[in-house]
Order: sequence, then structure tokens, then C-alpha cells
Amino acid sequence: MAEVKTQTETTLGFSNEQDKSILEWESTFGAHHYGRQNLVVRKTEGVWLYSQDGKKYLDCLAAYSAANQGHHHPKIVQALVDALQGNYASVISNVVYTDSLAIFLKKLATLVPQLGTRFGNNGNKVLPKNGGVESVETAIKMARYYGHKSKGIADGKQEIIVFGNNFHGRMITVISFSTSEKYKQGFGPLTPGFKVADFGDLEAVKKLVNENTCGILVEPMQGEGGMYSAPEGFLAGLREIADQNDLLLIFDEIQVGLGRTGKMFCFEHEGVVPDGIVLGKALSGGTIPLSCFVTNSKLMDMAFQPGSDGSTYGGYPLACVAGNAALDVIVNEKLVDNANKVGGYLADKIKDIASRSDCVKEVRAKGLFIGIEVKDGDAMGYCRKLLDLGLMANDSHGHTIRISPPLTLTEDEADYIIERLEKVLVG
Repeated sequence: MAEVKTQTETTLGFSNEQDKSILEWESTFGAHHYGRQNLVVRKTEGVWLYSQDGKKYLDCLAAYSAANQGHHHPKIVQALVDALQGNYASVISNVVYTDSLAIFLKKLATLVPQLGTRFGNNGNKVLPKNGGVESVETAIKMARYYGHKSKGIADGKQEIIVFGNNFHGRMITVISFSTSEKYKQGFGPLTPGFKVADFGDLEAVKKLVNENTCGILVEPMQGEGGMYSAPEGFLAGLREIADQNDLLLIFDEIQVGLGRTGKMFCFEHEGVVPDGIVLGKALSGGTIPLSCFVTNSKLMDMAFQPGSDGSTYGGYPLACVAGNAALDVIVNEKLVDNANKVGGYLADKIKDIASRSDCVKEVRAKGLFIGIEVKDGDAMGYCRKLLDLGLMANDSHGHTIRISPPLTLTEDEADYIIERLEKVLVG
């Protein structure tokens, strides 16, 4: 058990257990389902992570955008403390209502532009879940139900078009259409009903459309797939294909929504509005699992009635308290503008490094979502060197260094990143 600390002790974090024990217990008692760097994080604040000895590391992952607002943002933390101390934090049966959920639903539904405009200006509705993959599966259910009820596709024959190098989570249905064999090998039987096109290839999409196609699921910018933006005109082309063939176009913005790319939603860069959107991670400011599927009210009401869906902890009070505060922080503190401004500053500096480096193949950037592809394909090797210099990053698809810090990043903190990238990539 973790030892109880006294007020005079200066050790950071939950316990006094030494890092050696923590690493040993993780190895002995935990599943080995992540490749990890050799760092035990004891405290987080803003863009910083702290080890047991007090050394700090700038977090260039932000938990894959979950901590867009920065770690332990004081306004989000205070909202949670108030809820716990005020006795309105506990999970409550979904047979009754809570004000925290209703307020959160209204706030998110009205923050998202009107979705599914071809179905009318009906407003949006939100269905909350926990981890992002749950809301991806909710979106899949929506598309399949639409195909059956609205298009008359025989139930069980519905097909959804997805894309190569996609990442939407690791539950059985979702890994079934992954193009990464390591995500699905040995976990069969896999879920049918998906067709895969190359990301960016509109002609391939057109060839896959048939009488059973009911939807298109796509990331407007791929994160795990290598930090690639959709080619110019690709999203607009998908919108046109969806409209012509009566398909639901659904965007997964779990990683790239809520300010990450310098717009509130990534699809706003192209001016292409989907019929549904999946959001997660930053919805709670990195404190509690919270995700949502958002769509046109007409579509939501068609697919989901009592008994057709549910989640004990989906949209429970404490998560909604966090969600309300997290959305307020993004809007009121203008984190979208900051991601655009500081992201542009950081990207320009990184591109300058790339121009002088023998290691860098390409830099891809949108807001504070920046990928540095290395020529030798061993991005993790560079990430380990960065960790030694006080910078925590990770690879994307093996070949690309992911730079996606909290959206609170300042130019001074961006310079900290630049100094360390310079040492590792230029020398």
C-alpha cells in the first residue's frame, strides 16, 4: 500500500514508494499493453510533468489532447472540488435528471455548429459516454441505424467506409477496420461491415459506395496515422459523395477537436460540416473520462430511444462538472487563438530546424498539432533523447515525432521545446 505522507515530507505525488518499486510492480501486476518511456510522473501542472526528484519535463503529448487546457487547470480543479464537497458529484441513476448534465449538453450542443444541415436546422443533440472509443461506436450505431431505417438497407448488411492508417480506438468493432495488424491480430472473429479506402483518395471512396453503404467515418487530421492533414478538397469531396448517395458523414475529432489545430473544430479549416462528430479527451480537461457523439437533433431522435443505448457513467455529474468547466476554459481563455498563434510560432521554428537537419524528412503542422517525420523511421529513438533533455514526446506511426503540448503553451515554453529539438535533430 502507498504510505501516508506527513506535511513535512517533500516527496511529490501520491506515495513515497520509490520509482524502482513502481516500475517493478507495473511489470509484475499490470498488462504490458503499452510501450513506455522510463519516467514515473509524480505531479503535473500546466505544461509540466515532475518526477520524484523534482525534475521537470515539458509535456509534448498532453495525453493525446486530453490535457488541452493544461494539467490541473485551477478552474477545472476547483469545479471538481466544489462538486465533491457540495455532494453533487456522485453517479446517479439515469432514470432521473441532473442539472450538471443538462447544462453540459446545452453548452456543447450549441458550441458545435449545426450538423447535418441537409436534415434541417433542428439544432444539435449530444449523447455522452466515457472513453472516446465508446462514442465512436455510438457513431457507428447511428450510421447503421440510419442506413436501415432511412435507406432501407437490410439489417446486418450496412457498410461504412473508413480509411487506411485510421485510429479510432481499440475495442473489437473498431479494431476490426484498423489497417494496423498489431491492433487486431489474434482477436477475431472481427466485426464485419466496413470498407477501407486510402486516406485522401476520393476515387477509391466512390468505387466502394454501393447499395449497402450507409456512412463515412474519417479523421479530418490523422494523429496516430502519422500526423497527416486531409489533402485539400478531400473533406469537401467526401461531403459531396455523402450528399449524392444519402450517406452520413461522421468526423472523429477526439484528438483534433476543441482547439487543437487552431480552430475550435478541425473541420472548420475546410468549411465542411459533417452530419455527426465524435469528441472526447479535452472535453473534461484531462481529469475524468468523458466523450460525446453529437449530431443533428432529427438524426439523434430517430436512432436513440429508451433501451437503444445507455451508459452508467456516461454523462454522470462529476464528469459533466468537469466538462462544463473545461469548455468554459477553452472559450474564455481563448485557447483556440493561442493554439493558432503559438502553434504557428513553434511550427516556423521547427521548420527552420528541419532545413538545417540531416535527420528530418518533413514537418506537418496545424495549430499545436505538429509532426516531425524523421528519415530513419525511428522517431522513438529521438523521443528518448528528448526525454533525457526534459522533454516528453512520443512517436506517431513509428516514423514521426509528435509535438502536441497543452494549448496553454507560451512562446517561452515553445522556445524550451525548440532548444531541445535543436540539440537532438541538429546537434
